[in-house]
Amino acid sequence: MIDEESDLRLGRILLTREKIAGRVREIADEITRTYSGQEIVVVGILKGAVIFMTDLVRCVGNEVDVRMDFMSVSSYGSSSESSGVVKIVKDMDTYVEGKNVLIVEDIMDTGLTLSYLRDVIGARSPKSVRICVLLEKPERKKVENEIAYRGFIIPDEFVVGYGLDYAGRWRNLSDIWCVEEGRRGP
Repeated sequence: MIDEESDLRLGRILLTREKIAGRVREIADEITRTYSGQEIVVVGILKGAVIFMTDLVRCVGNEVDVRMDFMSVSSYGSSSESSGVVKIVKDMDTYVEGKNVLIVEDIMDTGLTLSYLRDVIGARSPKSVRICVLLEKPERKKVENEIAYRGFIIPDEFVVGYGLDYAGRWRNLSDIWCVEEGRRGP
C-alpha cells in the first residue's frame, strides 16, 4: 500500500495484533491492581490513542471505577517529524481536582507532548497523574517522563496502525507497521 502524495509505503509488521492485545491485557491488569477500589479518569490523547485506550479500559477490572475523557493536542501536523511545539486543540471536559488521572498516549518519542500534558493536568490539582504509553522510542527522547505503564519499546522508525497515522492515513490497521520510502512507477 503506497501513499501516492508522499511516496511512503507500508514496510514490515513491527507488532502483530495478537502481541498488542496480549500486552494491553497485561497493562490493564497492572492498572486494576494499582487502582482497585478507586476511581480513575483515563484521558486519551486524540486521535492516535483512541484504539489503544478503548481496548485498555475494556480490559480493566470491574473493581476500578473508570471515567473516560479526551484531549487533543497538535505537535506533528502532517509531517512524520514532531514540530516540538505543542498546543491543546481540545481540552478535557472532566474536573480532575482530587482525582486519579491516567494519561493514555499512543507513542512517546521526544517526550515533549507528555511533559507538557503532565504539567497542564498537574496544575489542576489531581490526586495523582500517571502516564501510560503504548510505544516508546528511547533514542528520540529529549525530556524525561516517568512512565507508569509501557507497552513496547521500539526502534526509531516511523510506525502506523492501531491508531497511529501518517497524515490521517493507516490508523485502521490492526497491526503496527513500519513505514518506508516507496518508489513511484513509470
